[in-house]
Amino acid sequence: MNILINMAEKVKENKRIDVDTTKSELKGLAGFIESFLRKFRMASYLIALIPLYFFCLLAMGISASPGIFIFNLISEKTVHWWPVLHDISLGFGIVTAYFLYGISILFVIPLFNFLIPLRLKPFRGPYYSLTSVPWYIHNAFTYVVRYTFLEFVTPTPLNVLFYKMMGMKVGKGVHINTTNISDPALIELEDKVTIGGSATIIAHYASQGYLIVERVKIGKGTTIGIKATIMGDVEIGAGAVIAPHEVVYPKSRIPAGRKNKEG
Repeated sequence: MNILINMAEKVKENKRIDVDTTKSELKGLAGFIESFLRKFRMASYLIALIPLYFFCLLAMGISASPGIFIFNLISEKTVHWWPVLHDISLGFGIVTAYFLYGISILFVIPLFNFLIPLRLKPFRGPYYSLTSVPWYIHNAFTYVVRYTFLEFVTPTPLNVLFYKMMGMKVGKGVHINTTNISDPALIELEDKVTIGGSATIIAHYASQGYLIVERVKIGKGTTIGIKATIMGDVEIGAGAVIAPHEVVYPKSRIPAGRKNKEG
């Protein structure tokens, strides 16, 4: 699959792509697969979900196994207790199992992300293309953790560790108080960056039918305000301040030391 994706990138480089076409410019197997993706969009989307869901469910199942073991152990040891105490013990077992799942999924998903031989790279092209596949998979894995547990360890060193394991470049003393992050492998946070609560950082955006995936770099000592939004292809200089609720649009270059939107 990596060979096919590299072929796609080489053919499409520096060319204007018709996002509505059902034909691929690629040759051989790569062209056949991409043409299928474009011609049968709904079918290809559903087919792609099958292996993706399988790997996500497998990762979640592996992560749940330590908690299941503890729950079964508690259930067996308390089965003859007074019913109220037994129920309390089972409740404790269920909650413990969930948190064991959560801690486990923080490590299992990055392992799956590493083992699957598809690496997220910057690209510009149609949603239905071979080059979009790594983006699709990488974010699906990220969202499994985000929507099932990550809120419970945000902000702590564990959420920073998770993003590092997913490929984000994170400097020293970084504080991330949000789970609204996509494309972590294309995001770089230098030393002492502070990301405010519910801020959004995404290394992609859409324009005229194209999906554009491009790196985000946030310089040393930058502060991102509460509920601010940073989009793809953005560079923020050292010591800058992004105001709460501010939107930094694609291709923006924020100078070092900028303290507000007008400054």
